[in-house]
Amino acid sequence: MNGSALHTTAADCAEELPGARLEHPFGPAWEVYKVGGKVFMLMTEVPGRPVVILKADPDEAHALREQYSHITPGYHMNKKHWITLESGEGVDEELVRELVTDSYRLVVAHLPKAERPVDPHTYGTGTRAPR
Repeated sequence: MNGSALHTTAADCAEELPGARLEHPFGPAWEVYKVGGKVFMLMTEVPGRPVVILKADPDEAHALREQYSHITPGYHMNKKHWITLESGEGVDEELVRELVTDSYRLVVAHLPKAERPVDPHTYGTGTRAPR
C-alpha cells in the first residue's frame, strides 16, 4: 500500500464510523478525525511521507511496533498511547481499517455513556482479524 492509498483507506474507514467528524484545527495540512469532540485519528505528511496517527492500547502499541517496521511511536503525541502508521510492506487495507476502528473504540470508551454513538466493547469486533 502506498501513502496515497493509506490516507484514502484510513479516511474512508473513519468516515463510516458513527459520530465521526473531520476537522482541520491545525490548518489544511492536518486532517483530524474526532468522535464526541475527542481526537481518534490524525493524517498529515511528515517530510513528504503520508502518515496516519492513531490511539492504541499501550500493550497493543508495543506489540504492533515490534511486528511492523512501518508502525512507530505517535508523531507529536504521547508515545505510549499513540502510534504512527506509514505505508509499506505488511500494511494493507485490513490492518489500516482495524487500527482506525480500534482507535475510535478506545476514544468512545472514554466518553460519557450518554454521548457514546456505539458500544465500544462490541462495535466492530465481529470483523477483527487475529494477529
